[in-house]
Order: sequence, then C-alpha cells, then structure tokens
Amino acid sequence: MKIAVLGAGAWGTALAIHFAAHGHAVSLWTRSAEHAAQMHGSRENRRYLAGLPLPAALTVHSNMAEVVSGADLLLAAVPVAALRGCMQAVNAAGGGDIPVLAACKGFEPNSGLLPFQVLEQVLPANPCVGVLSGPSFAQELAQGLPCAVCLASANGEWIGTLAAALNTEVLRLYANGDVVGVCVGGAVKNVMAVAAGLSDGLGCGMNARAALMTRGLAEMTRLAVALGAQAKTLMGLSGMGDLLLTCTGGLSRNRQVGLALAEGRALADILADLGHVAEGIPAIAEVHRSAQRLGVNMPVTAALADLLDGRIAAADIAARLMQREPTAE
Repeated sequence: MKIAVLGAGAWGTALAIHFAAHGHAVSLWTRSAEHAAQMHGSRENRRYLAGLPLPAALTVHSNMAEVVSGADLLLAAVPVAALRGCMQAVNAAGGGDIPVLAACKGFEPNSGLLPFQVLEQVLPANPCVGVLSGPSFAQELAQGLPCAVCLASANGEWIGTLAAALNTEVLRLYANGDVVGVCVGGAVKNVMAVAAGLSDGLGCGMNARAALMTRGLAEMTRLAVALGAQAKTLMGLSGMGDLLLTCTGGLSRNRQVGLALAEGRALADILADLGHVAEGIPAIAEVHRSAQRLGVNMPVTAALADLLDGRIAAADIAARLMQREPTAE
C-alpha cells in the first residue's frame, strides 16, 4: 500500500517509520522545506525522533501534491488545531477522495469538533474517513516495541478491511465503529494526564493518582455518552488504555506539563521548553465548554479550566475536589 503521512512531528514520523519498515511505500510530508531537506540528508528526524533511522522505503517531501499523488491512504498526524488547514491543502492538491485517518487527539479549538467531524466537513464526498487512536508513545513505536490501537470509522466495512491490511506483529489494530467514543477517549485522557502530573508534582501520592484516574475515566465516559458514544468504548484501548499510559508514562507530554504546573511555572514557559505539542492544554478549555453545554458533571476538568484561567491555585485543587458534596459512585 502507498501511504502518505501528513505531519513530521514525533507521532507522524513514528507511523511513517513503522509502516515503511513493514512493506509499505511511505511518503512523509512536512510543511517546512528546510525540515524535509534535513530529514532527507540525515535519514532521521533529528528535531523530534533523533537517533531513529528512516527506512529506505520512506521518502520525505514538503510539496503536498507530490505526497498525495497515487496514495492509497492518508494518515493525518498534525495537531488537531492544524487538521482543517492540512485537509484543505490535500483537497487543493487533488487528494480529497483518498481514504484518510486522523491520527490526532482532541477537539478542534473554537468549533469543538472531533477530528473525524473536521474530516467530514472538509471532505463531505469522501466515504472513507476515520481515526487512529489508542495508547501509543511515538518513540516506542519507532523503536519497534509492541503497541495496540484502534482504527475507528462509521464506515464499518472499510475500517475492518483497513485494520486487517495494516495489522503487523508490532502494531496490532482493532476496528471500531464507535468513532465518537474513540475520539472522546483520546481527547479527554490528555486532560486527565495533566491532572495526574499535577497531582504527582504536588506530592498527593499514589492513592490520589489512582482515584484521579478512576474518576477521570468516569468523566470521559459521561461526556462520550452525552455526545452519542457507547460507554463500553471507554473501557477499551482508546479510553482506559490510553488513560493508563498517558497518566503514568514518563514519555507523556501532558503529564510533564502537569508536573511543571505543580512547580508554579508559567504555562507559556512550560510549553516553550517542552518543544512538542501538548494536546491536553487546548483540550481543557474545549472539553470544559462541551461539558457545560451538555450539562455533564466533570469536576476534574472544571478545576483544570479554573487553574489555567487563574481562578484557582494549583495547591488548592486537591482540597476543592476532595471537599465536594459526597455522592454515590
């Protein structure tokens, strides 16, 4: 299969490396001609995945038309805020009818749309749109370590066939028809990872982390169901699985942001030092707005929204959450 991966950050590069190493012809697109030249010359992505070589079957481009020409599948691995612009560029380059998976997590800023909904808006005539989501650190996948994720789409026949075609001994793929549930799980787990990092950074302990993750899963599920998802989807890879990884793994950017917030550092400085996108930060505001609009109780998310807006101090969040009115689980 000829696969075009759009976005040469850590995750896009890891996906490109993986599929190129497993028999597919892969084209990797970056918007920067300088970045493309660097990767082409060094055969690695020194900016985001230094030390991990690009396979021979992987080519790097900054011209969108070159990348989508003849492609059988598009993997859009840009941040969710850039997804719409990226797909508009695909359309302009003549690739609007190519099957596409969004490999990003979150709600589009301002619109509050999930990634697959952005695809449907930009590519209304394309019957094959979906998402790739689940517990996955880019560095580990690029190193060839085992990983399992979901491919989700409302087009069940297509997504089942695609999952079978792309499945490897390293990347196990599960088809899922509940694209809303898969997307909500992938978005809200990043919010909870910020909270988990904050809790650990404040020294609240492992009991608190376990409680936070469990109640975070409840928040994820309530929002997903309110948006039309099935509750059981949040018990799977894109819900509980991704939550476990992102809240506890040392490679989690969102967890790192939470740890830094606990130190009292300014958010702008934290994100500048991180050097990568932490999708949990913009997701906090969008998830909070969605919860308010739908009347969904999400106290952890609300506390983080107040923290980022300066209405509460990091040190006071635990007390606020613990002193709420007792209720049944």
